[in-house]
Amino acid sequence: MTNSKIAIVTGAGSGVGKAAALALLKDGWSVALAGRRLEPLQEVAQESGAKDRAFAVSTDVANPDSVKNLFDQTVKKWGRLDVLFNNAGVNAPGILLEDLTVEQWRNVVDINLNGMFYCIQHAFKTMKSQSPMGGRIINNGSISAHAPRPNSIAYTATKHAVTGLTKTAALDGRKYDICVGQIDIGNAATEMAARMAKGVPQANLEIKIEPLMDVNIVGQSVLYMANLPLSANVLFHTVMATKMPFVGRG
Repeated sequence: MTNSKIAIVTGAGSGVGKAAALALLKDGWSVALAGRRLEPLQEVAQESGAKDRAFAVSTDVANPDSVKNLFDQTVKKWGRLDVLFNNAGVNAPGILLEDLTVEQWRNVVDINLNGMFYCIQHAFKTMKSQSPMGGRIINNGSISAHAPRPNSIAYTATKHAVTGLTKTAALDGRKYDICVGQIDIGNAATEMAARMAKGVPQANLEIKIEPLMDVNIVGQSVLYMANLPLSANVLFHTVMATKMPFVGRG
């Protein structure tokens, strides 16, 4: 048991998940670090300087039994759950729509959509049965939840679907004091976004370098949302590199 608030962060071994986990740990939260490989999770725990409040759990969000184990282990260790940062996600290769394989499509759907649902469902079961009841779920959407990039049908479709999960869960969570919101991130400097600095296809198929922002800014955004009282909710939060090509035409 612990006196600090309890969070689960999926995809916590790198990128946005790591930044959010470190921000929460620095702020005094206890955090279950979830990801498929234990070693990166343990490195995050070590880097945080708060290993006593960091708990690494090997988790494949595409596997419902693995997700159940994550929530069971977290509650067993700390007694409750206050926040889920539903972050784990993957992309498919940036190839032509007609060349995407069924396996590539299913992998993105299994992790980005199905995995996010499994985590929401278990968070609901946990948060509605604890005392005091309630909690917060923050889903990682994307700028792609609003507008696609070329050759991104699997990623864009699943991120649009995340918005549907967020809206429905926000509605269904009211009776349990469960707040559900979404963070839409544009061009945070992570391994997934590193290609932006080398040039990526634009809507007119030109290749252009795009600006990036420090991923730790995203960590602070997640921390802000996490620390709100349950009487308030950020339903959608967009944080992006200021000059990336999102608003406007082209």
